[in-house]
Amino acid sequence: VQLQASGGGLVQAGGSLRLSCAASGGTFSRYAMGWFRQAPGKEREFVAAISWSDGSTYYADSVKGRFTISRDNAKNTVYLQMNSLKPEDTAVYYCAAAPFIDSWYEGYWGQGTLVTVSS
Repeated sequence: VQLQASGGGLVQAGGSLRLSCAASGGTFSRYAMGWFRQAPGKEREFVAAISWSDGSTYYADSVKGRFTISRDNAKNTVYLQMNSLKPEDTAVYYCAAAPFIDSWYEGYWGQGTLVTVSS
C-alpha cells in the first residue's frame, strides 16, 4: 500500500486546513487509517484514527473537538479536517494504514506533510 499525504501549509492561529491521504495498491476499505504528527524535537504522536469496519473514530485529547477524521472508500482517501488551529499543532503530519486500530507499526506509512501554525 502506498500512501500520499497532502494539504499541509502555513496558516494563522485559529484557521483551518484539510489534509488528505490517498492510498493505492491495496484494499483501502479493509484498512484502519490514522494520522500522526511529529513536532521538531518531539516524538511522533497519535492524532486521530478511523476504523475500516464501522467507521469508529478516535482522537487524541489535544485535538478532540477541533479535528475530524473521515474516509471516502470510493476515492481511497482519508481526510483530516483541522479547525481552530493552534501554534502547538505545528508538526509534520503522517498518515498510516493498518489492519486494525493500534497495529500501525505492522502497517504502512506515507511521507509527511508539514503544517505550520503561526501565532
